[in-house]
Amino acid sequence: MELAFQAVVIEWRGPAPFYYAKLPPEIAAEITLIKKLVTYGWGAIPVEAEIGGVRFTTSLFPRDETYLLPLKDTVRRQIGVTVGDVVAVEMQVGRAPKEPDL
Repeated sequence: MELAFQAVVIEWRGPAPFYYAKLPPEIAAEITLIKKLVTYGWGAIPVEAEIGGVRFTTSLFPRDETYLLPLKDTVRRQIGVTVGDVVAVEMQVGRAPKEPDL
């Protein structure tokens, strides 16, 4: 499943701050329809995402009736975003099958 959407960057405070792009409700609803097919446990869903020309792999986490897309510090610094910014996200849900070794 390929998706494109706008998301707000939020901060989740814990022992260390973490940054996420919070998926809009309509995008979360689409993912919920296929979550059992793509999750690898604990509700985490593997994705490949692109923001600002930076492509990365991570896993969505379910939270408060939506999903959070983690933004690692290295990604955030490359795209120059912080809390409250709105980012354009292109995302593929699920990982492509691994190429067989030849």
